[in-house]
Amino acid sequence: MSDDVQQIKVALAALLNNISKPRRRLLYQQIGRELARNQRLRIKAQQNPDGSPYEPRKPRKQFGKKKGRIKRQLMFRKLVTPAHMKLRYQEEGISLGFYGGDAAIAAVHQYGLYSKPSEYKNFKVKYAQRELLGFTEEDIEMIERFVLKAIADGAL
Repeated sequence: MSDDVQQIKVALAALLNNISKPRRRLLYQQIGRELARNQRLRIKAQQNPDGSPYEPRKPRKQFGKKKGRIKRQLMFRKLVTPAHMKLRYQEEGISLGFYGGDAAIAAVHQYGLYSKPSEYKNFKVKYAQRELLGFTEEDIEMIERFVLKAIADGAL
């Protein structure tokens, strides 16, 4: 993911310097809103940025209840809400991500790390890698379209 970000930055950095600051801020806002919307839709569809589906949840071991029941099929329902997935504007661009405790949960799934399933359990579980944030080809094309439109409008 960071390679994609670097490629986009290098390719568009010189072009963005030709745009006035207020117009650039508006451009960042437009890109940020559209990027956040695309990420939310993709996560709700349970897909990685490359289009592959997320690995499904493992059945929980429950004592005294129905064995092997999965509590909720869809993952990350609350994590994709604007209250958790934050879009922040900066001088040099935008950042879309998770902060605080949400960031810890997201990082475990993003990179497929080990984590305790509960604070009361004394063991760690390896979670499957499910990329929550990442650029799809459509996202890169969308960013290029917005930048080219901003440059064309700025040249008038």
